Amino acid sequence: MSTESIRDLNDAHIINTYGPRKLALTRGEGAVLWDADGREYLDFFAGIAVCNLGHAHPGVTTAIQEQAGKLLHCSNLYYIEPQTKLAELLCAVSFADKWFFCNSGAEANEAAIKLARRFWSQQGTPKPEIITAEQSFHGRTMATVTATGQPKYHEGFEAMLPGFHYVPYNNVAALEAAITPQVGAILLEPIQGEGGVRVPDVDYLKQVRAVCDKHDILLILDEVQTGLGRTGTLFAHTQSGITPDIMTLAKGLANGVPMGAMGCTERAATGFSVGSHASTFGGNPLSSAAALATLNALLAPGFQDATNEISEYLFEKLNTFAGDCASVVEVRGKGLMIGIEFKETVGPLVGALQESGVICGPAGPNVLRFLPPLIITTEQVDKVMSILTTCVGALKW
Repeated sequence: MSTESIRDLNDAHIINTYGPRKLALTRGEGAVLWDADGREYLDFFAGIAVCNLGHAHPGVTTAIQEQAGKLLHCSNLYYIEPQTKLAELLCAVSFADKWFFCNSGAEANEAAIKLARRFWSQQGTPKPEIITAEQSFHGRTMATVTATGQPKYHEGFEAMLPGFHYVPYNNVAALEAAITPQVGAILLEPIQGEGGVRVPDVDYLKQVRAVCDKHDILLILDEVQTGLGRTGTLFAHTQSGITPDIMTLAKGLANGVPMGAMGCTERAATGFSVGSHASTFGGNPLSSAAALATLNALLAPGFQDATNEISEYLFEKLNTFAGDCASVVEVRGKGLMIGIEFKETVGPLVGALQESGVICGPAGPNVLRFLPPLIITTEQVDKVMSILTTCVGALKW
């Protein structure tokens, strides 16, 4: 099918919640994508930080094929071998003692919110309120969109759920001032993604952890976008030398197969009991097999080192570009989660890059966001930087 025919079918039968789109992507390999008309693109968005290993990764593809030939799905009313192996590995490489599996980041954060509330109820001291940050993003369910500290995502869905309070990000004093006896958890992103790739001060998370310990509050870290090697380590919070009580993952967990997860300490896990939470598809055999293969690839010796080397190379190129472009306000981020803030609205630049064969996206009105697969090469970086320079010049920025 051509792009035009796919577009016509889409417009006729699918609710338009994504706005106008020009591409119909049909094939990928590594960091390269092709559309329905055979045109090639360099992928610097990875499906919004999902395809960390790139497209058609052989290890993940083989795992999916083998599992599909054995058992696609069975209910969580039964033991699932790939799920138990995945949980064992996640426990081995993280602070978490227990895991719950679901299908997305929103569901993982929903589970974390429910766990935090039920934990304190089970303790006999209900503390149902949760503090989140302004400019945060935690998902599109009613609870997670309420937790999201951006009014534009609330519009038309009022009233929001009760019990959520927003404070400025990277401001520990404001956070502690918002604590009341009803607050049972603080939910934060180690780096804000949709809010503009905003990196907090080095000691911010450490100070938040201290506040939580002082007031006996659960710390929930949303690592849906920052986790799984994206920001220079397997999980971003380890760079701050702290551990949360609850952590959420999704996006890159199964390299494109829908998969979310919530990990927590043994203490926090007591908030759930039989029947208190569930997911029909969460952690089914197929998604668990894909996630296990993905995680093993991310943990392979030298993989993170190579990712960090290419990150350093890309940042060097971007900083040089920024020094030559008066329109750039700042280049920020960690690992391969990068935001370039411009004085202008970046929508036209995203479009120009796409027309020139580079796929990326915005993070708010003025921030261009790069989230490439973690396996990009120096040659691909050079090509993208050349195209970026040309596009910015054409826009006369």
